[in-house]
Amino acid sequence: MANEATQENQALKQEIQEALHNKTLGRTLGNFCATYPERRLNSYKGVDFEETQQKIKEVKSYAADHVDEMIEEFTKNCTARGGHVFHAKSTEEATEFVRNLVKEKGVKTIVKSKSMASEEIHMNQVLGDDGITVDETDLGEFIIALDGQTPVHMVMPALYLNKEQVADLFTDYTKEKNEPIISEEVKTARRVMRDKFTHADMGVSGANVAVAETGTVFTMTNEGNGRMVGTLPKTHLYVFGIEKFVKSLSDARYIFKALPRNGTAQRITSYISMYTGATEVCTDKEADTKASKDFHVVILDDPGRREILADKDFREIYNCIRCGACLDVCPAFALLGGHVYGSNVYTGGIGTLLTHFLVSEDRADQIQNICLQCKRCNEVCGGGLHIAEMILKLREKSVAKHQDPVHKFALDAVSDRKLFHSMLRIASVAQAPFTKGQPMIRHLPMFLSGLTEGRSFPEIAKMPLRDIFPTIKQNVPEPKGKIALFAGCLLDFVYVDVAKAVIADLNEVGYLVEMPMDQSCCGCPATNMGDTVNALKTAELNIEAMHAEDYDYIVTACPSCTHQLRLYKTFFEEGTEMQKRAQELSDKSYDFSKLFYMLGGLADEGDGKPVTVTYHDSCHLKRSLHVFEEQRELLKHTKGVNFKEMEECDYCCGFGGSYSVQFPEVAAPLVERKVGHIKDSGADCVAVDCPGCMMQIKGGLDARDVLVDVKHTAEIIAEKRGLV
Repeated sequence: MANEATQENQALKQEIQEALHNKTLGRTLGNFCATYPERRLNSYKGVDFEETQQKIKEVKSYAADHVDEMIEEFTKNCTARGGHVFHAKSTEEATEFVRNLVKEKGVKTIVKSKSMASEEIHMNQVLGDDGITVDETDLGEFIIALDGQTPVHMVMPALYLNKEQVADLFTDYTKEKNEPIISEEVKTARRVMRDKFTHADMGVSGANVAVAETGTVFTMTNEGNGRMVGTLPKTHLYVFGIEKFVKSLSDARYIFKALPRNGTAQRITSYISMYTGATEVCTDKEADTKASKDFHVVILDDPGRREILADKDFREIYNCIRCGACLDVCPAFALLGGHVYGSNVYTGGIGTLLTHFLVSEDRADQIQNICLQCKRCNEVCGGGLHIAEMILKLREKSVAKHQDPVHKFALDAVSDRKLFHSMLRIASVAQAPFTKGQPMIRHLPMFLSGLTEGRSFPEIAKMPLRDIFPTIKQNVPEPKGKIALFAGCLLDFVYVDVAKAVIADLNEVGYLVEMPMDQSCCGCPATNMGDTVNALKTAELNIEAMHAEDYDYIVTACPSCTHQLRLYKTFFEEGTEMQKRAQELSDKSYDFSKLFYMLGGLADEGDGKPVTVTYHDSCHLKRSLHVFEEQRELLKHTKGVNFKEMEECDYCCGFGGSYSVQFPEVAAPLVERKVGHIKDSGADCVAVDCPGCMMQIKGGLDARDVLVDVKHTAEIIAEKRGLV
């Protein structure tokens, strides 16, 4: 099992390397993803996204709760209008029905309008083996079929190819020279497809929405192919999963409002086609002969879909509208594209989840690690899914089956406070040959080399904070209260000066700071890697160590630590003593900038040499703790600070905890991107509120000899206000 997992991991690494070296993929996908957020924002002008998202959650959740009623009602209404509905309880049943239908109707040629559900059941391959010609008519799908590839994106499958490559594919297919001009390529595709439409025996479509109370299926497209597939062939087949149901036409409107805006940053798609049963068509105009369209529907209701509905941790997957927005904002996807996800159906964050339930659990175990946990996907999801959190749940399931022995050893060591701290103390002495007297390490040997790929690595403090803390003087004559400092790993053993600044700042607003010495790692690495056993160990250790009941507040200078401390309450059964103590710790835990702002830290003070400061938002601070305004106000109200935003200020720097060690090849271009934006801002200093981001960005700047300081917000405030 271990050897097999290692081989699969090596294969994934190879796929990642190939994607990173594909310059066309990097350019086309990178440009699209870079411009998408602003284009999407513009498309929502005049539309309340949050309200629309909430409505989608409501109508989709209702459908999920009444799915059997939806199936029954849809079947009754579609059948009443001359349609034929087959309820498939497995992919095998669905495939067999389609094969029999094709044989019964004497079908030899099929035209398809993109259907992910039909890809799940491998319809093209199965019918192809039976000698049936199946042609994709969506332009992107047609192109990748010629290339022999799978989609790089759920909505725009051929994003990885440029116009020159498409021209070559068309030249090979048509045996005529095709020029690399997009308008001409579209004409070629239209000419080729027109003949296929008019001669096809059957059309196959995928549904964006299925309405139970009318028996109507909807397809939204930007090309005329969807409508041609649904109208020209004598037989029309729809294939879709039970997750496409909504109760009414009124419910469907919310999906129509969000899907084009989220999918392609359009206000509306070019075509919205509705099919309700078998419509009457003219078969001979001169003889005035009419007949009913042969209309069939296959509803996929397989065990994987039922498993999603039965699992409270994953049930909201049903709310997905397949818009692909989670892909468009994902830093890893923008670099790698969809091919590394290994499924010919679903890619990206939502693709990882769907792959687990609908395609392959083993593949999902591999690709779930591509996720950085930056949570950008959560912000734009049309159905309001908590995609990042569900991927963590997948990791928990995976670790429960088989945990990487190296990861287990490392996390076991971290959760043992005495062992972990002893190892760090030893490392502070052993690092001498690598630091060479400098504060940053540029190269590490062998299995540690990933730590310095694309960045330098900070030295471990010669003396940790816990040894220095008793010597720190705190002049607070009439304290307003007491605050416990949760230092975490990096403040305690690397960024001691940041901790000193935090203490000085809080003293300034009238609070004494204490450091409970039995605290250890917050457990975030264990949680992020799906190790619930070690996450629970560290939670129990820190709840005992912090004595939250003795303090007014708990402060951290690391958003990941704050987030983890607040998670502890979910680790214990409701109503137990440990859950109550975890709740109190959670309620009192704040990140530095939020707490300092709350306690009156906003003051127009400061002196010294003016400095231009830009700011990098850590993913946990902005998207988990929702703190992004307070730190900016604090900096702007510090005299001597000229604040200037950088481009993509909240784009992940690539640290991601252990991610930058597991996938240094992905983390390196992310920090490269961040360094570029910092340089373009013209700032003298980058303010951050996360020691992990500080380590990544400072290391990235140092590795490229860029002379820009990187400081924690607490440090800048303390220095400019003369507190340290």
